[in-house]
Amino acid sequence: MLKGLGSSLRRDEKGITGLETAIILIAFVVVASVFAYSVLSAGIFASQQGQEAIYAGLSEARATLEVKGSVYAYGNTATGKVTAVTVTLTNTMGGEAIDLTPNPTGNDTHVTVISYTDANQHISDLPWTVSWIGKNNGDYSLDQDEQAVIRVDLSGLNPGPGAYDTFTIEIKPIVGASLILNRTLPAKIDAVMDLH
Repeated sequence: MLKGLGSSLRRDEKGITGLETAIILIAFVVVASVFAYSVLSAGIFASQQGQEAIYAGLSEARATLEVKGSVYAYGNTATGKVTAVTVTLTNTMGGEAIDLTPNPTGNDTHVTVISYTDANQHISDLPWTVSWIGKNNGDYSLDQDEQAVIRVDLSGLNPGPGAYDTFTIEIKPIVGASLILNRTLPAKIDAVMDLH
């Protein structure tokens, strides 16, 4: 009878060992699934962030200005100084509209800012006006297939740019990259000069 009891106890121990092994195996599976879920969640979050960065970059690139044609300088032949510069702009790649509400007096009602730099000075916000050539819808947004002529007033600069001077005009829209124009004036200041 003791033999039978001893053998049944051994069988019960084998059953407990099997149960413990099953519990440990289930615990491993649960931990592994939680870990896998967190890794997948982090991967999905990272891919969403990457997607947002790509779309933001595309939006930025689509709303960029492009020069159409030449840059013209208008000079005062009596003083030998340039008083204004004009440039025709279009919207690259038919992108998003760019707000070109004019800034005729240097006030703060505009969002596109034009700055000027030469060897003597840097002006962060110059007065400028806009006119439209060809097709336009009558508002101040530079839309696809529209051309805007920006006239930058340099008459308030002291000293104004003269012969052989090199200057930079930077047009900074609220959306998109800045457009930088580096130009050098010729030896003689004429009433109208094509700066290419």
